[in-house]
Amino acid sequence: MAKIIVVTSGKGGVGKTTSAAAIATGLALRGQKTVVIDFDVGLRNLDLIMGCERRVVYDLVNVIQGEAGLNQALIRDKRVDNLHILPASQTRDKDALTNEGVEQIFKALSEDFDFIICDSPAGIERGAQLAMYFADEAIVVTNPEVSSVRDSDRMLGLLASKTRRAEQNEEPIKEHLMVTRYNPSRVDSGDMLNLDDIREILAIDLIGVIPESEAVLRASNQGVPVTHDSDSDAGLAYTDAVSRLLGEDLPLRLYGGQKKGLLSRMFGGTRR
Repeated sequence: MAKIIVVTSGKGGVGKTTSAAAIATGLALRGQKTVVIDFDVGLRNLDLIMGCERRVVYDLVNVIQGEAGLNQALIRDKRVDNLHILPASQTRDKDALTNEGVEQIFKALSEDFDFIICDSPAGIERGAQLAMYFADEAIVVTNPEVSSVRDSDRMLGLLASKTRRAEQNEEPIKEHLMVTRYNPSRVDSGDMLNLDDIREILAIDLIGVIPESEAVLRASNQGVPVTHDSDSDAGLAYTDAVSRLLGEDLPLRLYGGQKKGLLSRMFGGTRR
């Protein structure tokens, strides 16, 4: 039975799709048969990050509406054999997604895959709700700044109340925190929240800290998930996050000191 993991955020532009692609690639490189699904109907970007935009013929909505079979829509990654991509539609409305249709896709994929990674749209609209509804685990992506963390806190509330596990009174979704675009010099100067600030606000386990890095932008522009760049800090950070996701206990790679962050300066000391 596949494990369904949603990669989500309250705010757009935090590196969520980059993270979904990197995590899915990292899992596949570890021998896990993985599929990553783009739920951002109308604004798909996952195919660009994965470098398969020219190979998209059918998409998630085509499968849900019976216009194509699942195997017709799945795209095998060019670099890792046991990684597949299910793209979103650029021309349909998000209302084309249905609970029943998404559930049937998950059931079919669960027969062949170890992990199903859901790249959720930002916010709380229908695509985001369906991406998280059937999840077993969630990776909440945030930047180290107040509005992003606040919006992530809102997503944690939805994960606890608007999912199938919550409705059926099952074990809660396991939540992980991923901090992206972490810049130690800006943290040290107090312009960004530090990790202690973020963890105190959100109170979930930190699975990875991804540094602000040119390697991320370069990988996105080349259509190659940054996990393949094992020489970059960002690539190593995502690789570490995947190891933690698989249950390994790894020390956190910190990129600079942990001096006073924005909240610490606002409230006159380190928060406890």
